[in-house]
Amino acid sequence: MKLYYSPGACSQAPHILLHEIGLAHDAARVDLRSKTLEDGSSYLQINPKGAVPALALDNGEVLTENAVILQYLGDRAGSDVLPPVGDFRRYRVLEMVNFITTELHKSFSPLFSRDAGDETKKFFRDHIARKLDYVEGRLGSGPFVLGDTLTLADPYLFVISGWTDMMIGLTNWPNLTAFRERLMQRPSVRHVLRFEGLLKEEVAG
Repeated sequence: MKLYYSPGACSQAPHILLHEIGLAHDAARVDLRSKTLEDGSSYLQINPKGAVPALALDNGEVLTENAVILQYLGDRAGSDVLPPVGDFRRYRVLEMVNFITTELHKSFSPLFSRDAGDETKKFFRDHIARKLDYVEGRLGSGPFVLGDTLTLADPYLFVISGWTDMMIGLTNWPNLTAFRERLMQRPSVRHVLRFEGLLKEEVAG
């Protein structure tokens, strides 16, 4: 399978999950402004919506939408990143993934837009802050979003925590800050950040 990604975008969540669960894959970088791949070909031929992630499967199918791709990978993980059908914990995982994608992820769009005015951006910062207050309480002492086991929700929330750090600041959410720091120590996370050119390596001196 092949994951189409853009550095720091929400595609980072399935990218981390692929390494976390050990599924073999290729990764192709997408320029979201020009909608092209590194070889100059049009990404719109892969995903007409022009967004990442997209996951090209070995049978020729292409999956899009982050929450769906995460679920697809979770069902192939053979672990509790997504509990099996019939286990109520599965619905708690999907509940959190859907909260992240609908209440948090999409609310960041105006903050990344050069066309959105200051008033619009303030509205969405305040909106995001209220949603993060819920996440803060849900996290508690962790170590993960839903307790002791890493699930699909964790790499997705890691991406959101990075956007929060960049666009709002994490000061008001110590549990979320600690969560981000814990995930930063995972080999899967560090590998993907390094691969995407986003890991600031410490220089020995």
